[in-house]
Amino acid sequence: MLLLLVGLAVFFAIHVVPTQPDLRTGLVKRFGETTYKGLFAVLSIAGLALIIFGYGKLQGTPGKNPDLWFPPAWTRPIAMLVMLPAMVFLVAANVPSRIRDAVKHPMLLGVILWALAHLLVNGDLASVILFGSFFAWAVFDLISVRRRAALGPLGSRKGGPIVNEVIVVGAGVGLYLLFVSWAHKVLIGVSIFG
Repeated sequence: MLLLLVGLAVFFAIHVVPTQPDLRTGLVKRFGETTYKGLFAVLSIAGLALIIFGYGKLQGTPGKNPDLWFPPAWTRPIAMLVMLPAMVFLVAANVPSRIRDAVKHPMLLGVILWALAHLLVNGDLASVILFGSFFAWAVFDLISVRRRAALGPLGSRKGGPIVNEVIVVGAGVGLYLLFVSWAHKVLIGVSIFG
């Protein structure tokens, strides 16, 4: 459990920095933009690695990860349905599109939906901590971004060509199908249909 908790602490601590403009500005002044971004990336990857390793270790250790509840079978199709827009929003965060402009913060919305979907179908302690933490962080960050936007523009976005909408939806659906059919089992160790 310690590795999972340390990984979450590292990942979220570094991700709180951008929500605090004065702190971020101070770090950039002290280290420079390139070093700041490099440290941000390295600490994010280290946090994710600890999360993945710690979570995986708990899933494979009987008695160390108690079930808090037993999700009913009807939650699985709901979770699968929720994951489809989550994947589209994750793609939309990286492609100039009207979807991104309409949603404003598609990455955060995608993380919220991803976390909710996984909380629906996982009742063990490690899952509740992992997905509950990501849900709470994404909601906090969404509120923080909206507060910063109220103080002044964060930069305008302009949707790209209409073909980008097709790219966003197509890539999101493709990513979803890839995870449902293969990647979730290979990368996470859990078969969606198992």
